[in-house]
Amino acid sequence: MTTTVTAYAAPAPKAPLERTTVTRRTVGEHDVLIEIKYAGICHSDIHQVNEDWGQSLFPMVPGHEIAGVVTEVGPGVTRHAVGDRVGVGCFVDSCRTCENCLAGNEQYCLNGMTATYPAGPDGRPTYGGYSTHIVVDENYVLRIPEGIDLDVAAPLLCAGITLYSPLSHWQAGPGKRVAIIGLGGLGHMGVKIAHAMGAEVTVLSQSLRKQEDGLRLGADHFYATSDPATFTELAGSFDLIVSTVSANLDMDAYLGLLAVDGTLVNVGAPGEPNSVSMFSLIMGRKTLAGSMIGGIRETQEMLDFCAAHGLGAEIEKIGADRINEAYQRVLASDVRYRFVIDIATLTS
Repeated sequence: MTTTVTAYAAPAPKAPLERTTVTRRTVGEHDVLIEIKYAGICHSDIHQVNEDWGQSLFPMVPGHEIAGVVTEVGPGVTRHAVGDRVGVGCFVDSCRTCENCLAGNEQYCLNGMTATYPAGPDGRPTYGGYSTHIVVDENYVLRIPEGIDLDVAAPLLCAGITLYSPLSHWQAGPGKRVAIIGLGGLGHMGVKIAHAMGAEVTVLSQSLRKQEDGLRLGADHFYATSDPATFTELAGSFDLIVSTVSANLDMDAYLGLLAVDGTLVNVGAPGEPNSVSMFSLIMGRKTLAGSMIGGIRETQEMLDFCAAHGLGAEIEKIGADRINEAYQRVLASDVRYRFVIDIATLTS
């Protein structure tokens, strides 16, 4: 039997979100029903609502940074039990048979992963975490360790894994010089994680406005990219740069900051194409790369790592009636560093 739950949804592109109801499927053999406690607001939620990445599906219930508690399990479930603290990230299914899925890279499923919202590869709508409950296959549900509170854990399901994955893949650690471009919802987690991995961490931010925060979060150095001298002083300085910003940058200028064999990884997703001179790559055997979240195994590894190092997101907790205000503040870079919705307020 399907269940009707309370949610906040955008009824149309660029429209304010409003209270509504959506239907969740019956708990199947391998499903878990999660009572959502907290949902993070990711910048990609705003991109999706505004159709910045192309045509989408409405009404849309955003939210792929979900933390809650299991309240029901299907008869075949073995991974989770009622009462477990769990999370759900950016996808809730994949084909499970392609080479990428079998390698634990379900985010790159060759047949298309099923996004937590707004739709799966079959075009059928899915509804995200701005809701009181969600039903998810047990294989796509993460265990949140006791060492992390649920509210600060929610953003780890996107922001945390989005930074952990490239930092782990390109082996950030002792002896590695790592720069994080942008100190926002993604970037602040990059600083925390890279520092915990043992790397020498530099923040490259448009101004020095957040310098005190950056150093407190674990950065060793902080530079303003609005100052042309930064690109002269830091030329050839980094083994790894991770860009978290969703605006197009001067890729040639940032590639100039890499040492020989260095890598510039983009995790931010601007809506418009960018360009780069091949000489910026050739002169130094440099790599321009991209990375998108992580697979289920790696996401669990990230949660365990964060618990072991006492890491959680820096959050501002809000009620559901402030979601639209929060969207405007995110666009104005007026949040330090992640809005998290207290889902109990959806029904109050």
